[in-house]
This record gives sequence, C-alpha cells and structure tokens, in this order.
Amino acid sequence: MEAECPICGSPVELPDDVMAGELLECPSCGATLEVYEQNGTFLLKEAEEIGEDWGE
Repeated sequence: MEAECPICGSPVELPDDVMAGELLECPSCGATLEVYEQNGTFLLKEAEEIGEDWGE
C-alpha cells in the first residue's frame, strides 16, 4: 500500500498495519508525515510540529 508525499510527491510505502495518526518519514525528502484516513483510504499530510510546553 502506498500514499503520495504531499511535500515532494514521491510514493511512500505504508505498513500493512498502518493506523490514522501514525507518523512516517518520507524516504525521498525526509519530511515527517502524518497518516490520516479519508473515505477508507489512507493519505498523508505534513505532520504538525510539536512545540515544547514549558508551562509558561
């Protein structure tokens, strides 16, 4: 199963047990991608960066 990297357009292999919310790395551009599901199809979007929360 493959999905397209939204950054560079390269195909990204999805594991057989992929789940929505899983983070993958594009082998071509190195972008961190988040798996999401739309109408039973797994797609990729650029993962949001998680900022440090120092409680301030």
